[in-house]
Amino acid sequence: MAPLKPTWTQPSHPSIQTVIHGQNSSQEYTSKSVSKISLPPFALYAKMAFPPCTPASEATYATVQCGRDAHLNLNSDLVYINHSCEPSVIFETSTLSILAGPKGLKEGEELTFFYPSTEWEMAQGFDCLCGTGSCKGWIGGAKDMGWEGLKGMYLNGHIRELLEERDEERKGKMNGKTKAEEDSVVKMLGVSVEQAKKAFEAVEQALEAYKRNTSGKVSGIGSVRENGIGSRALIDEALLVVR
Repeated sequence: MAPLKPTWTQPSHPSIQTVIHGQNSSQEYTSKSVSKISLPPFALYAKMAFPPCTPASEATYATVQCGRDAHLNLNSDLVYINHSCEPSVIFETSTLSILAGPKGLKEGEELTFFYPSTEWEMAQGFDCLCGTGSCKGWIGGAKDMGWEGLKGMYLNGHIRELLEERDEERKGKMNGKTKAEEDSVVKMLGVSVEQAKKAFEAVEQALEAYKRNTSGKVSGIGSVRENGIGSRALIDEALLVVR
């Protein structure tokens, strides 16, 4: 990834943050941020203030999602805080605050946050290389992840809302499909019942006809009854009703 060209005076947060720029073994541009202070769990580390933050018209690799359809440019060295599946800080967008993580923050510790905690859909997904035991692998935003993959992670309110809406939409589609299938089965069974009723009525009619014709005399094997058509023929005729 090409280096981000800062439009702000660096360092922007000299009392709390050190930014380290460099290249990795693949000669790609890299950067990371290190905390210059120690904090207890959930203590305020920095504010995402306006200014220097400005609204962004769309998501980019350098923006932070702060609402369902809202994004912001940090316009400061805070943009160099990388992703980790076991982050050291939390981006709380409802209050525009960056907080120490649940384990607190130590001086010299790398500043990282969990990108899907703010991002529904990443502008540029990537393979995570955080190396933690709970590494999620591909990071494409919360949209690509289920609740199990997000279990135990801090999630902003807009991400929770979007996840719940996605689940409701999926449930609705599943229920709709099931309902259609149920209607089809009910219709098919209804037709079968009607056919069975007609078949039963036809057999009853054939039975009555058979009883009426048993008093007739038979002239010989293979001959027709003297008093009319045989019961088998009557059954065949009756069953035409349901064929």
